[in-house]
Amino acid sequence: MAHEIEFVNGVAQMAYAGETPWHGLGAQVSNDLTPRQIMQKAGLDWTVEKEDVFTASGVKVPGKKALVRDDGKILDMVGDDWNPVQNDQAFEFFSEFVLAGDMEMNCAGSLKDGKNVFALAKIKESFSILGEDQVDSYLLFSNPHQYGKAVDIRFTPIRVVCNNTLTFSLNSASNNFVKVGHRSTFDADMVKEQMGLASEKFAQYKEMAEFLSTRKFSTEALLQYYNEVFSHREKRPVSEVKDLSRTAQQAFELLETQPGAEFGAGTWWQAFNSVTYLTDHKLGRSDDARMESAWFGVNQSRKLKAANKAVEFATAS
Repeated sequence: MAHEIEFVNGVAQMAYAGETPWHGLGAQVSNDLTPRQIMQKAGLDWTVEKEDVFTASGVKVPGKKALVRDDGKILDMVGDDWNPVQNDQAFEFFSEFVLAGDMEMNCAGSLKDGKNVFALAKIKESFSILGEDQVDSYLLFSNPHQYGKAVDIRFTPIRVVCNNTLTFSLNSASNNFVKVGHRSTFDADMVKEQMGLASEKFAQYKEMAEFLSTRKFSTEALLQYYNEVFSHREKRPVSEVKDLSRTAQQAFELLETQPGAEFGAGTWWQAFNSVTYLTDHKLGRSDDARMESAWFGVNQSRKLKAANKAVEFATAS
């Protein structure tokens, strides 16, 4: 089976702290590691450099560089003005938070043969919806060694009962993520200033979650919600489950069977979480493919759409 996670000499380049994560991949480590230590445990203590590219006849290719790892592996072709961010820079981003006791390193890994390195830190804040449905807060740092991909730092809430990775609604007035292109020099202080305080972001998410948990859906609105989240190219009215796409029907079927379905039953919180559970645990050919898509790919965008649509429908209900 194809893997998104990189393997070197048969070893997955992934480490995680605490309980086995929902993707179930990597080596378990202590939850008191420094950012540099978890980077090393995950096998990510390597560097990249830009090197000149030549034709078979020895002519230098203008405007192009090979992005080469220190083990000689070519990761991608980039332009002269493309600035790599080293892995130790990415992990150093978390150091002051960890030293202050505000976060602990949770997971780190390498995806797509080293083209995307990520680090996940758990923020020491949580809240509960309806008294028992706990949501924890995380900070996810994606460091792509790939042309066309930007460094991405975002707050990522995770629902404990089912380990769904959630997302913020775009209706929030402030930034919940920052992207830095490789044509700019990465400035950690600037990014931290743009991100603002984690507690403020988490409070915004709590407000959205609590709002969704108080608004009931009708069957008609629920079907339309799934139809719009998993939209067809051609817009069509839906009046029955059979009118939905196959993926939307899967989400509908999970409404009552997903872990934590009893929390906010009949509300838009339950509806939204049926989408996040489907994307994180059911869609995709493997656990790590689901993880990559849920955090960085099409399903991350789909969950953002699901959050926005849930707020839109809940407001109208």
